[in-house]
Amino acid sequence: MDAAVDVREGGKWTLAQRAKNDVILLAATAALAIARRVPPRFLRSAGVAVGALAWAILPRARRIAEENVARVMPDVDARAFVRRVYRRLGEELGDAVSMLDATRPIAPLAFGYGARECLQNAIDEGRGVLFASAHLGPWERVAATIVASGVPMTVVAREAYDPRLTRIYQSLRGARGVKVVWRGAAGASTGLLRTLRRGEMLGIPMDLASRVPSVEVPFLGVSAPTPVGPARLALRTGAAVIVGTVDPTLAITATRLDTFGKDEHALTASINAELSARILALPEAWVWMHARFRTM
Repeated sequence: MDAAVDVREGGKWTLAQRAKNDVILLAATAALAIARRVPPRFLRSAGVAVGALAWAILPRARRIAEENVARVMPDVDARAFVRRVYRRLGEELGDAVSMLDATRPIAPLAFGYGARECLQNAIDEGRGVLFASAHLGPWERVAATIVASGVPMTVVAREAYDPRLTRIYQSLRGARGVKVVWRGAAGASTGLLRTLRRGEMLGIPMDLASRVPSVEVPFLGVSAPTPVGPARLALRTGAAVIVGTVDPTLAITATRLDTFGKDEHALTASINAELSARILALPEAWVWMHARFRTM
């Protein structure tokens, strides 16, 4: 969204934009009210249909996805691959919507070999844990599973373009005990520091471009601007750095990175390398329609 009309950047909506956003909010609210009354299996199927529809009616996002795929995986049929991506992410959306009902139990993800122990060992050191992750597969369920296993977790998120939608995101995470620090909120930086200094886990998605201080390091084999704040925060506090996502079996995996002797640039590159390997192991479950790279 153009910063001139992005309320997160101090902009104001025109009457037409407000009307459009009101319609989107009304539709989302109605859909969520219905979703709370139907089985998760139906929601996943409905999500696949929504993903297929989005692929068909959103040509700009589809084009960005195809360009990203062609850049990273030139031997892949980008059009067919992206179509599968939309369907897969639609299924994940349905799964996330089913989590909005706090009274509905969720099936936790399995932990991969040694992952739970890796997290607990880092927590036990008492300096906090920076958990670098990605929008890969059931990422909302990853955080919910970790909290359900007994590890307190706070995640960093950017507010939605419509503050009313932010409240929906808040309810999604809060219903499962996942705390959130909103990046644009007053005192956000202090909140991040306090989380680590309490010895807790701070989850930060690192795979998307953002309007924050960044450095150029490889991502999916391509030089890309990447937020440097997480590396700075970890080095400043001495927090353990763990990269965590799901693997192709949808088990949670956790890899601790060595921070000794690394500066913020080198640590950011190490995080990107680990995330890239995980995305390429499960490529159809990542958000390729995000404008991650500079224009070709």
